[in-house]
Amino acid sequence: MNLAKKTVAFILIFIAPHAMGETSVSNAWWEMPYPSTFDTSNLKPQPFISVKGNKLIDESGRQVVLKGMNIADPDKIIQEGKWNKALFEELHRWGVDTIRLPIHPIAWRERGDEGYFEAIDEAVVWANYLGIYLIIDWHSIGYLPDELYQHPMYDTTIKETKTFWKKIAFRYQNVPTIAVYEIFNEPTDQGGRAGKSDWLEWKAMNEDIIDIIYAHDRSIIPLVAGFNWAYDLRPVAKAPIERDGIAYAVHPYPQKAKPLVRNKQNLFALWEEVWGFMAKDYPLMATELGWVQPDGFGAHIPVKDDGSYGPMIIEFMNERDISYTGWVFDPRWSPRMILDWDFTPSEQGKFFKQVLQNK
Repeated sequence: MNLAKKTVAFILIFIAPHAMGETSVSNAWWEMPYPSTFDTSNLKPQPFISVKGNKLIDESGRQVVLKGMNIADPDKIIQEGKWNKALFEELHRWGVDTIRLPIHPIAWRERGDEGYFEAIDEAVVWANYLGIYLIIDWHSIGYLPDELYQHPMYDTTIKETKTFWKKIAFRYQNVPTIAVYEIFNEPTDQGGRAGKSDWLEWKAMNEDIIDIIYAHDRSIIPLVAGFNWAYDLRPVAKAPIERDGIAYAVHPYPQKAKPLVRNKQNLFALWEEVWGFMAKDYPLMATELGWVQPDGFGAHIPVKDDGSYGPMIIEFMNERDISYTGWVFDPRWSPRMILDWDFTPSEQGKFFKQVLQNK
């Protein structure tokens, strides 16, 4: 083949496809777009919440005590066809000012970050319209430093956890509707079955993640949980998290405190000793609490109770300005607040609905 024919062949092979209108593969790795931030231009004005001493405050300096509900993992709700604005509107009617979104690592991986961002974006828009704040919770149970967990749905890695918060903090930077990032749902070594927990190790890991979050967004409140499934905050007294603007999480389910005689005085004393004392120096948020009768739907340790727990835990938290989100506004997870998707309240649902509505 002479030089002229070789030149024509080269043009047909490498140039002609483009001349005929063909383009490069749209999902090729080199054409993936950089991440984008959430567009806040269509949000209604909503005060940022921040930390001052042991209080949460809004932009005017007014103290804020957040009171709301957990929903189930948005991925679950989407798969069941119940993810919609009506869910948020019903919670608004119940009197909530805060909704916690528990995001399981397995759901995050299966839906993918872009798919999950679509759901969180919708939650931001719906919540903002209703004047509700959001808590984003990395919903794992186990001991992250050892990467050992209670169930496969909670399996994650240190890298995945840090990447999750890097992506979340970048996308939702300076979005006032998202007030709190709960870094890890329930730390526990399961009595040695998930390694051996060490508070200084846990403290350092949380500080690393907070640094990543703060590198993107200083308008958010990082929330740090203690050991024993987010119940025991006593190690904080000697070695608090060394970062500004944080709050602490507690999950004070009824069977966590075990006094010899179960009455209000003894429960209050144990709650104060193990986690309540923190409210004197830091904002404290009970991001999970609730109960079910011992023979009720989904009854399991540590949530079984005859109902006397409800008024006592609310009184204890109100006396200390502790924020809270009840668990869980879903008919299939326990202890449930609703019996069905018509939003019929359960026993604890009736109680919390009255409390939230100030009745």
